Amino acid sequence: MIDTRRYQWMIGGIGLALLIAFSIVMYLAPGHRARPGVRAGQRLHRFVAPLATSDLNVPANTSPRCNPARPAMRGLNVCDRGPIVLEFFATDAKPCVKAVTALQALSTRFPGTTFAAVAAGGSKAQTLKLVRAHHWTIPVAYDSTTAVAQLYGVAICPMIEVAGQGGLVRRLLIGERWEHQRALATVLTGVLSPKR
Repeated sequence: MIDTRRYQWMIGGIGLALLIAFSIVMYLAPGHRARPGVRAGQRLHRFVAPLATSDLNVPANTSPRCNPARPAMRGLNVCDRGPIVLEFFATDAKPCVKAVTALQALSTRFPGTTFAAVAAGGSKAQTLKLVRAHHWTIPVAYDSTTAVAQLYGVAICPMIEVAGQGGLVRRLLIGERWEHQRALATVLTGVLSPKR
């Protein structure tokens, strides 16, 4: 009779080695981000995404040719600009939608700062329906292919990037805490107000 215990260990070892190899490959795969968002001190990633209120029905462009003299009128253009407060949200997540409403309310308190949102994975129809239902006037783009969401490593919403002039990130805000206008206002006042 053959002793199979020796083979069980070998099969278990091979299985473990395959699992480790698969994990390493997935970790190093293009588009994988160990941490979500763009960290403070780094520049926002450039992209142009179509606005829900525009007549465009195209995927977002994650490698646009930027021309500051000719901004995109039918798309949300994040090309070395700022200050900007940029939220990524899911159209079917109430806390995330609530955070966009908080951004809308705060947008008038910070003149000279662009407030905008991107519906990660949202269709034009879904995003437009929310824009109209909530009377949002800030630019709200849709990212139906999730290309921009992947570029930014969006893993949870809301995820809000707060960037200064030139698109330099000053703060990254993640989680449901930022759906509340008061919490968001406190951080934005500290980050966006001129230093005296």
